[in-house]
Amino acid sequence: MTDKALPVLEARAVAKHYGALAAVDGIDLKVMPGQTIGIGGPNGAGKTTFFDLISGFIPVTKGEVLFMGEPIKGLPAHHLARAGLVRTFQVTSGFTSLTVWQNMMASVIFGARDTKPGLLFNRGNRARVETTLEAFGLSDLASARVEDIPALARKKLMVATAIVHEPKVLLLDEPVSGLMPSEVDEFISLMHEIRARGTTLVFIEHVMRFLTSVADRALIMHQGKLIYDGPPSGIGRDETVRSVYLGGAAYGLETETGHG
Repeated sequence: MTDKALPVLEARAVAKHYGALAAVDGIDLKVMPGQTIGIGGPNGAGKTTFFDLISGFIPVTKGEVLFMGEPIKGLPAHHLARAGLVRTFQVTSGFTSLTVWQNMMASVIFGARDTKPGLLFNRGNRARVETTLEAFGLSDLASARVEDIPALARKKLMVATAIVHEPKVLLLDEPVSGLMPSEVDEFISLMHEIRARGTTLVFIEHVMRFLTSVADRALIMHQGKLIYDGPPSGIGRDETVRSVYLGGAAYGLETETGHG
């Protein structure tokens, strides 16, 4: 077996308990290189907690998480990020009083794998920022303060500050939450461009049109467990998913917004 055939990220019977509550209850997952996995489920299903576990932000109660074949137990999240396991959060963050360019450079500095002072502002890093801004359609906003740019641009910037590190695995938590349908369409196109680079993606999303358009594998969680693991095209035909998540609605009619 070659290294390419090994999972880049793996959860083995991962669980997180808060007293008697199992927020995540024994989930197994193998993420293969170049794969795009979309995770859906009702509010409170445990999706973000699962993200927190596999990105090293909180410790598991049971099971283990492996990144590039090595257990992540005891490794701080920033160490994992510098090693190539990068994530975003539900709330669009960033330094709002700084410009788009400054946010990108700050991301390069704080996420640098080589922190020698002379390498932080070299031409290669600046060129990488310029290329990323152009790819995300943000070049014209480079000198604008983040607090002054539209919601869609902020969402793009959030992903751009993560992708500039050329991560081995990129975890996105509700990347299109709160966007208008036309903006979701634009984000779908952007995700296809990122996929074409070979980037390994795992994302949480309530907007089913986005999930089914971007992912090549779908997971649906409910009460801390996986209730579906298969092709996105099968979500709406699965009776359990329709019952607990889609409310019996016809496939494709899920709400365009949501959180959890």
